[in-house]
Amino acid sequence: MISKPKINRREQILKVLTIELEKKLGSPITTACLANSVGVSEAALYRHFPSKSKMFEALITITEDSIFVLINTILDEETDPTVRCEKIIYLILSFFGKNPGITRIFVGDILLGETEQIHSRVVQFFERIESQIRQILREANLGNGPRPISNIEAAANQMLVYIDGKLFQFVKSSFRRAPTEHLEVQWSVIKAGCFR
Repeated sequence: MISKPKINRREQILKVLTIELEKKLGSPITTACLANSVGVSEAALYRHFPSKSKMFEALITITEDSIFVLINTILDEETDPTVRCEKIIYLILSFFGKNPGITRIFVGDILLGETEQIHSRVVQFFERIESQIRQILREANLGNGPRPISNIEAAANQMLVYIDGKLFQFVKSSFRRAPTEHLEVQWSVIKAGCFR
């Protein structure tokens, strides 16, 4: 007799949550609705996650881990600061483009009424991205290759604002406008404005 593979219920709950976040754009996700979609009772849901906030936190952690591992790979493989910045921006926009439900958490439209801790985690994620770009620009200033034209803080912030804006547009367009749309052309403008 062949036994069925054991279902990892935590993973299943998170996967269904991301699907619900994508499908129910503009609507809150209730635990009752989520439990129904997973096929378990609300009590069973709470055995795995004590609150909806903890589910969001788990998705934030997964996103951070995935993105920062890939950023480290870019930093290991590339030395040109313009290529590093471009690849990091592309990585972030493509990741969220493939994960529309998770994007809603990071733009905050689903976080109304959630804990301050969740909001802080999202803010910290973007601060880490900006800090990483700032570090790339500082290192570029010490090298012989492309250097930041202007204030490093301002240049790093401009790149972060671009990422932020693309993610907001993605959600506001009901996921029709991919975050990577026009990226090549827009990056050439950002690059010209930020490097010499």
